[in-house]
Amino acid sequence: MTNITHIFFDLDHTLWDFDRNSGLSFKQIFQEQDISLNLEDFLKVYEPINLKYWKMYREEKINKEKLRYSRLKETFDILKYEISDSLINTIAKDYIDYLPNNNHLIEGTLELLGYLKEQYQLHIITNGFEEVQDIKLRKSNIKPYFDVIVTSESVGVKKPNIKVFNFALEQAGVNPENAVMIGDSYEADIMGALNAGMHAIFYSNTSEKLNNEVTNVNSLLEIKQYL
Repeated sequence: MTNITHIFFDLDHTLWDFDRNSGLSFKQIFQEQDISLNLEDFLKVYEPINLKYWKMYREEKINKEKLRYSRLKETFDILKYEISDSLINTIAKDYIDYLPNNNHLIEGTLELLGYLKEQYQLHIITNGFEEVQDIKLRKSNIKPYFDVIVTSESVGVKKPNIKVFNFALEQAGVNPENAVMIGDSYEADIMGALNAGMHAIFYSNTSEKLNNEVTNVNSLLEIKQYL
């Protein structure tokens, strides 16, 4: 990739180890609320449901409150675990509060950011909730690497909407042809960036390549081969 001066990263599942940190948050909640479910069984059901509701949230089909409640409600229903709406709402709130307290990063994050920071300006574009993304960045000690941090809530639309990328490019003061987006969601990160005229690198922890025309990496440190 030539003439790149600015690199935009997604945060959750790309740099910040969402699944691991999420599991630790639920572990604390289950202990505090005395929920008699096997955590691994819960997470196995919850994680794909969570992705489904995030897709609906990106597509503006549900709001933040619906996302937070319904992903839990559907999981408990499938597991046939009786639980009150009030407790689901308590769990939903505690989960958001506890999530930024666990700050494991994807392997290679710090090495990659240190390497890239010497050559490029680095930024974040995230669909995550504004009130927790800043805490995640600060508590995981990676916020100093980034100049511009754009949340979808601050723009009013979500990735892959081109408005998010155009806003981020404007804030960073860079033309799209001089920028690359790195993320784990092919729909939200890669297609959104390409539609905005940016370059893109798709990070996936599986060996499957969704598009041979897009640079695919299976580990973060592979990115050093391209930038």
